[in-house]
Amino acid sequence: MWRAIVETALLFLTPFVAYAIFHLLQRRWPFVRELWHGRIVSLLTIAGLLVAIVGVVTMGLTRLNQGAYVPAHVENGKLTPGRFE
Repeated sequence: MWRAIVETALLFLTPFVAYAIFHLLQRRWPFVRELWHGRIVSLLTIAGLLVAIVGVVTMGLTRLNQGAYVPAHVENGKLTPGRFE
């Protein structure tokens, strides 16, 4: 559960980090209030939502072919690790 939340949050934050890196590369301090006005934050939020949605859909589609998960269990007195079938 935590993995899904963290992956989605990182995808959402990607445009904000890219914007900060852009200003760092231009030798400007990115944490100045004037650089983060309402329009920029709104556009970055929309871009972050789009990146998160596309990323979650992509991860969901690429993980479809893994099959069912069989959890770890004891078989003939030995521990058998979990696996996908």
